[in-house]
Amino acid sequence: MTAERPVPASLHPWIERIWVQARPAEPARAQREHSLPNGAMHLVVRLDGPPLRLYADADDRIGRRHAAATVAGIRATYCIKDTSTPAASVGAVLRPGAALALFGVSAAELAGQHVALGDLCGNAAELLYERLAVTDDPHRRRQVFERFLHERLRPLRGLDPQIARAATRLERASGTDDTIAAIAEAGGRSHRHFIAGFRDAVGLAPKRYARVQRFRRLLAALSATPRPAWAQLALEQGYFDQSHLIREFREFAGVSPREYLAAPLAAPHHLPVGPG
Repeated sequence: MTAERPVPASLHPWIERIWVQARPAEPARAQREHSLPNGAMHLVVRLDGPPLRLYADADDRIGRRHAAATVAGIRATYCIKDTSTPAASVGAVLRPGAALALFGVSAAELAGQHVALGDLCGNAAELLYERLAVTDDPHRRRQVFERFLHERLRPLRGLDPQIARAATRLERASGTDDTIAAIAEAGGRSHRHFIAGFRDAVGLAPKRYARVQRFRRLLAALSATPRPAWAQLALEQGYFDQSHLIREFREFAGVSPREYLAAPLAAPHHLPVGPG
């Protein structure tokens, strides 16, 4: 992967990170992985390799192929991805509000789905792929990708400040009903109106978004402390108890916390699961 550099200021309100990755020199250790939810949307263009293939469940032997350029909506559970043949890729992690700013759609319409970029912006997706594919220079690929993002941006005033504050707050703390009601009331909105606006910008309802963010924080904690005191960790991360942590972990990861820690992880949100 190329060295990280800051996202341009003009894209920063909508884009958290941009990456350019070459095809790995060695094949993946596993044929499949559980791609775990990280609380964000992604735009990915896969190059010089096969398109993305996802499986409905562990028993699915065929899977479903997706377009080379795909928008992955925010998810509240894992998906099963084919990792047998790696590919070079260019992509971005999108911030709340980016679905409307870049594609003119609510993030809620994309939640839990992998949508072909061509379905959202027509021939511009094919042109982007062609421009990225004709060069293998990572800096040139990033320039092409950033230009595409600039061209897609609509003249919006920016994300609603109340929604932005709420998303930031829920990224850092549990989203209880009382907390969400207080955020809505502080902005002078009804509870229903606030939740609808939050889903349009982020893709999930506030409480579910907060649960995904808590899971993301838990993975970070496990990465730093691979042999935790589970009961204490559960309380520190905002779970009622250890059993609550385990139940929610299985829902989001498809395995228990101990199985997760025993796996040969290359990155916290990418769990190898073998040939399937």
